[in-house]
Amino acid sequence: MKPRVGHIQFINCFPLFYGLIEKKFLLEIELIKGNPTDLNRMLADNLLDLAPIPSIAYARNYRDYVLMPDISVSCDGEVKSIYLFSRLPIDRLHNKKIALTNISRTSQALLRILMARYYNVSPEYFQSAPELGAMLMEADAALLIGDDALRARYKTYDRLHIYDLGQEWKNFTGLPMVFAVWAIRRDFAHSHRDELKLIRDTFTDSIKFSLECIQDCASKASQWEDFSSDYLVEYFNSLRFDFDPRKQEGLLQYYKEAKNQGLIDEVPPIEIIGL
Repeated sequence: MKPRVGHIQFINCFPLFYGLIEKKFLLEIELIKGNPTDLNRMLADNLLDLAPIPSIAYARNYRDYVLMPDISVSCDGEVKSIYLFSRLPIDRLHNKKIALTNISRTSQALLRILMARYYNVSPEYFQSAPELGAMLMEADAALLIGDDALRARYKTYDRLHIYDLGQEWKNFTGLPMVFAVWAIRRDFAHSHRDELKLIRDTFTDSIKFSLECIQDCASKASQWEDFSSDYLVEYFNSLRFDFDPRKQEGLLQYYKEAKNQGLIDEVPPIEIIGL
C-alpha cells in the first residue's frame, strides 16, 4: 500500500509541491488534501501515515508520532498569513472580545500566549468561522490564518490595527515560530524508513527548486488565486520550510509557554526520526 501523505490546502504549502509538479518527480504516495484540523484528526485516526500538522497537535499526541527531519512551515519574523485584525490597539484589548478562527489551534494558542505574556492583557475569546466582516460584528478583534488571512490583508483595512503574529513572537522571544511540523505515525516510521527518506529527500528538493524559481512559483500560484505574483513572492520569501536547530529551539519555547498557560499538559520532546 502506498504511504498516505497529508497535504495542507493553503497557499503556504504551494512551494512544497511546486517542484514536484515542475520537475515531474514521481513519488509513490497517496496524497490526501485537507485543512490542518482535518489532517490532524486523520493522522490520529490512522487514516494517514504522515502529514503536516499544527505544532500544538504534535504536543498533544507526541507519544504516537515522530517528526520528519528538515521540513516544517515556519517563520523568523513576519509570516504574512497569521494576523490579528483589531479595532483597538492590541494593548487595549483587556476584557474585550476576540474571535478566533476555528481552523487552527496552534495560532489560537500563540495569540493567547502573546496576549498574556507579552502584552499582559486578558481578552474574552470565542471561536468563529473565518470571515473577517462577520467576526468583527461580534468582536473587537479577529484572528485569521492561512489563505483567509492573506485575502483579508490583501484588501485595505485602514481603520484596523493589524498585527503579524510571527513578528510578535519574534519580538517577544527573539526566536523563529514553527506553525506546522511533519508528523509520522510511530508504527509506520519504524517499518518504512527507506520510503520516508525518499519522501523527505523529494520534498526538500522540491522546496529548494521552488525557492530558486520563486518568481515562476508565485506566478503559477497566482493563477489559482486573487493575489498578484509579486505579493506571493514577498509572502513565500517570508516563510521558512526547514527545521534546523534554531527552529527546534523556537518550537520548544512555544511548548514551554503553552504549558505555562495551561494550553498543553506537558512539554513534549522534539523527537526527530533519523533518516
